[in-house]
Amino acid sequence: MGLLRAAGAAGAAAVRPQKSVILLWMAGGPSHIDMVDMKPQASSEVRGPFQPIATSLPGLDVCDLLPGHARVARHLTVIRSLTHTWSVHDDAQHRVQTGYPQLNARQAGQQHPCQGSVVSWCRGSSAASGLPAYLCIPEDYRTHAGFYQTAAFLSARHNALNAGGDPRLGNYRPPAFELPAGVSRSRFEDRRSLTAALDRFPAQVRFPAALQYARDVQQQAAQLVAGESARAAFDLSGESARLQQRYGQHAWGRYMLMARRLVEAGAGFVTVNLYEKDVDWWDAHYTIDSSLRRRLPIFDQAFEALIEDLQERGLQDDVLVVACGEFGRTPRIDSGAGRGHWPRAMHAVLSGGWLRTGQIIGSTTRDGGEPASRPLSPGDLLASIYRVVGVDPGLVIPDRQQRPIPLLAEGSPIRELF
Repeated sequence: MGLLRAAGAAGAAAVRPQKSVILLWMAGGPSHIDMVDMKPQASSEVRGPFQPIATSLPGLDVCDLLPGHARVARHLTVIRSLTHTWSVHDDAQHRVQTGYPQLNARQAGQQHPCQGSVVSWCRGSSAASGLPAYLCIPEDYRTHAGFYQTAAFLSARHNALNAGGDPRLGNYRPPAFELPAGVSRSRFEDRRSLTAALDRFPAQVRFPAALQYARDVQQQAAQLVAGESARAAFDLSGESARLQQRYGQHAWGRYMLMARRLVEAGAGFVTVNLYEKDVDWWDAHYTIDSSLRRRLPIFDQAFEALIEDLQERGLQDDVLVVACGEFGRTPRIDSGAGRGHWPRAMHAVLSGGWLRTGQIIGSTTRDGGEPASRPLSPGDLLASIYRVVGVDPGLVIPDRQQRPIPLLAEGSPIRELF
């Protein structure tokens, strides 16, 4: 208990509440070569079917399916030299989202907390809106293979609040913060009063952390049901038709608009899962041409709208946007006209968060297969994200047995960003 209180206090003291993160998680592994690290001088099987276009950031060309990225590129930092060695989806996702390697992660399960849960543990709920610190749109996919977006040993209190909806739908359905059937508002308030009265005694004495966690979850649930601020944050009808059209009348556009509303309402970490179940997600093993022509235009539209919307609202310094997946794709297109898993080179795109943007960090070899300069690890990326939200990357956190566990297995903030 002493370690928990000490570490929790240290984490809370380090947090700057005004900073939030929107993680655009591209599950399956987006192709760096076909998006932001194009190789137009390479052979056709390396360079792929797409053409490069110039951007507002000198020296950066992007795929011709990303004109929105081209327009907002001056607000971006593109990291081209991320690298690791985990080529299985589950193992790589565990590595990138928790900072820890995990062999056979699907069988072993998530062993370390993801970044959103860490922010929740350090920050807690928003006092103003009652929103939890960590949310996933549309959900965290705990029931699906991979993703590794839970609190692990930090307790379920720091799992994400799932914002609702379905990735196969073209619209967004907010969560239903409703009272159970047969329970009126007055009856609900009576129950809250009774619970508060019963809590007075244990609040005066020391009792197990598990009971405190349960009480915190109960209070948070009650606030979500009874309060109006959280409901308003999930209500897209408050946005103009013009802005909604700008983000796009498709699932990803509505998800990113929702993410902006949530961080504006006080959420600390929002993960948007850009994942389409049963349609090969970003795992483009086959016909990468048609695969990316299907998803890049809608991703590009929503991404450009999000970056510009944050800029127009004066939120660009308070909100860090990160877009990445668990690895890149093979340098050469294979016999199935696709690209396989390739962790030895991958990319991430960042914007906002008071970072130094308008730059390219690192480079890859002529075929995009290895870092040619400034190799960086997933731990370096996570350490940078933690620094933005005021969490010390060197923090030690307690596991269920109260043993001290380093927040990251390795990594330090990327100096070019700060």
